[in-house]
Amino acid sequence: MAQRLQIWLLIISPIAILAGLYVLGLKLPVPHLGRSYVVRIELPDAGRLVGLPPIEGPQDASRPLVVIDAGHGGYDPGATGEGFKEKRIALDLVLALRDRLLSEGGIRVALTRSDDSFLALQERSDIARRLGAELFLSVHADSAGEELASVNGASVYTLSEKASDRAAAALASRENAADEVNGIALSGQSDTVNAILLDLSQRHAQEEAAEFARLIVREGGDALAFRDEPLRSAALVVLRAPDVPSVLFEAGYISNKDEAERLSSPEGREAFATSLERAIRVYFARNAG
Repeated sequence: MAQRLQIWLLIISPIAILAGLYVLGLKLPVPHLGRSYVVRIELPDAGRLVGLPPIEGPQDASRPLVVIDAGHGGYDPGATGEGFKEKRIALDLVLALRDRLLSEGGIRVALTRSDDSFLALQERSDIARRLGAELFLSVHADSAGEELASVNGASVYTLSEKASDRAAAALASRENAADEVNGIALSGQSDTVNAILLDLSQRHAQEEAAEFARLIVREGGDALAFRDEPLRSAALVVLRAPDVPSVLFEAGYISNKDEAERLSSPEGREAFATSLERAIRVYFARNAG
């Protein structure tokens, strides 16, 4: 009997205390613990275009223009692993490539972001279209998770409504999710472009993108560690500029400690910048006739 009474007291006592506080008009203090996870983001006004970045390099507008995009940024770190964040690695690689292109001259360069800022996926490709770019390159670093920490190697993605394999489909799902905040899409596809013209334009852009992707693998050679089948395709939102050849380069896996350290090193950035700079120059040289 005494044991049952103790159990009832344990159940009723908290309720009685709360009821008493309510009757007396007192409030139970709520600890701050657990509230620091809230992230507040300033979103642009609906319909407002993001500002265009500066174009660096030759002042001659006839020179080819490449827009280079460092994936993720701001509140969105991208993939993480072994103390590394994709947004930081991608930005460092992009800055190294920009510097290499500018030092060699002859090509104009614009970056979608040059700092730790957030851009919606469609804003990135829209920058390339609005600037009249001849080429769009988005740079990322993947993660295979702790259970597959040994996976390594770079891969090059072009746009396809049908993913080339299950891994490509999974990557598209992860990257496309970066265009949402709490499940709400930040951008949508424009319906003002004629469907037939859009299809023809996009087919041509995809053919050019496939050519550039092959050049990346060729010029990367032994300097970059590629996966066994580096040329892949997926329905990636960031590649959906209908009239700009667009490629997404996955520089490697930051879930692999050795690869993450290599990508973060000066030697790794130099190998990336040198290889991609050559691929870009060969691509533009071919298209110049």
